[in-house]
Amino acid sequence: MRDIESLCANCFEELSEGAVCANCGYDNDTAVDFTLLQPKSELLERYVVGAVASTESDSVTYSGYDKQLDKRILIREFYPKGMVSRLEGSSEIHVRQKYVDVIDKYKNEFFTLWTTLQKMHSLSAATPVYDVFEENATVYAIIEYMECIPLREYLLRNEEGYISWDTARLMFMPVLTTIEALHNNGIIHGTITPDNLVLCRDGKVRLKAFCIQDCSDITSDFEFVSSDGYTAIEQYENSHKICPATDIYAFTACIYRALVGTNPPAAPAREANDKLMIPNSIAETIPIHVIKAMGNGLQIYPEKRIRNISDFREFLDAAPAVKAQGSGVGSPAEDKPKYDYAKLAEPEKNVGTRIAIIVLSILIILAIAAGFYVVKYTDLLGNKETQPASTTVLKTYQVPNFANNGYTQSDVESNGAWNQQFKFTFNADYSKNVEEGIIFKQNIEPGETVSEGTEIVLTVSKGIQTVEIPDVGNLAIEEATATLEGLGFKVSTVEVYNDGSHTPHTVKALNGSAPAVGETVAVGEEIILQVYGEVQTTAAPETTTEKPQD
Repeated sequence: MRDIESLCANCFEELSEGAVCANCGYDNDTAVDFTLLQPKSELLERYVVGAVASTESDSVTYSGYDKQLDKRILIREFYPKGMVSRLEGSSEIHVRQKYVDVIDKYKNEFFTLWTTLQKMHSLSAATPVYDVFEENATVYAIIEYMECIPLREYLLRNEEGYISWDTARLMFMPVLTTIEALHNNGIIHGTITPDNLVLCRDGKVRLKAFCIQDCSDITSDFEFVSSDGYTAIEQYENSHKICPATDIYAFTACIYRALVGTNPPAAPAREANDKLMIPNSIAETIPIHVIKAMGNGLQIYPEKRIRNISDFREFLDAAPAVKAQGSGVGSPAEDKPKYDYAKLAEPEKNVGTRIAIIVLSILIILAIAAGFYVVKYTDLLGNKETQPASTTVLKTYQVPNFANNGYTQSDVESNGAWNQQFKFTFNADYSKNVEEGIIFKQNIEPGETVSEGTEIVLTVSKGIQTVEIPDVGNLAIEEATATLEGLGFKVSTVEVYNDGSHTPHTVKALNGSAPAVGETVAVGEEIILQVYGEVQTTAAPETTTEKPQD
């Protein structure tokens, strides 16, 4: 068996030149946040945890090593961002109080997702999953490590930036079978993009970055990350529901990117202008049935979109039934049956036994602590005249990371252990990057050792500070710049033509700023001003008159 300590925590090749791996360049002395699993820790006494490979809304993925199979793997840990954390020195996750009632539901959904993927290993575009298990009060999935490049990178390496349908067809069509199997098992991928479709060394295109469905909905508890051009309208906050057609929209957008060379416009923008423009020179190279398929798959509203993979495959294959249909890009044939949304099977609700045990344990601990408190201080009060003088020794504690784990003021105030160790003061400030109510600053660095009772000042986010853009039209550039910078904006300028009717170096009166006058913009954003240049004149060419000859 290989000596784990001698292996790189990223690629798990032998370290031959100190801490920096000669094979992948990873520095094995890199400090890892204590809230994550530490390198070289083990799961089930079989899987070795390595460096952090990526993070998703519901999980963290680590590089890993399977001691039994002697091969590199990926380890996916259910670790929803902002909902859980870890206390230093502990492997078990700590659930924030706000999410105690829902965390088991999300954990069950994560377990169901990855056990379903494990059963689908025979599908060509499926993510190969070897094992799914519970440990450290969370769930892990063991995934095969495969060398691959994202579809986006593959397209960018192409000289034209796009590919022909003949090439794309071989890449995309096998993926449809996998998406169809997912839908039949009640799974919506929700984030199909050119970054999550990857070309593997074995020649197959696979889907990656699977998350539970709640991550694909802006209204859920999870961090929502949209991808302009690929995120369907129903994933934004509106009355439409996420359904299999959501994946069809995203997958069609990937085909559009591959064939046209640009991303489709973002779905919210298309509500105002629903035109998908394809340059004639490119459109001429795409079969008409594929253009019709893209038009159907990229319908803005899901009820007008192709709603199952079988129909979409027919369009892309130009099956006889489709060829016989009338023209009209983006309009499903009227003789096709209307399909109701597939109702996704809800995951089994976990019996509340685990929660009850946790609550009971906490109550017992609090009762013991309360008894100790009463005995100790009753004894001191009742016998203070007979107690011998003693020397008090202050305890010391390491300061936790309050600012990077999504804690709120309520989370800290309700944590009895922290409040016995430290004294907390809270203030509030605006933050461009942290949502309102979340702690994002602390006056003492995490990991620093301090005496019991030390005051820790925590800053809670007030959200993004916004200001309405004032009208600086006709002002001199110096005055306009001073006005905007005084409000906290950055200012840049572009010179525009002056026909002589404007004062040079003044801001254009109408539409002279971007963003426009009256728009509410985050403080710190850049404001671009259009400024009149010097008056441009054209000198008349010199003329000469020849003297008539005698």
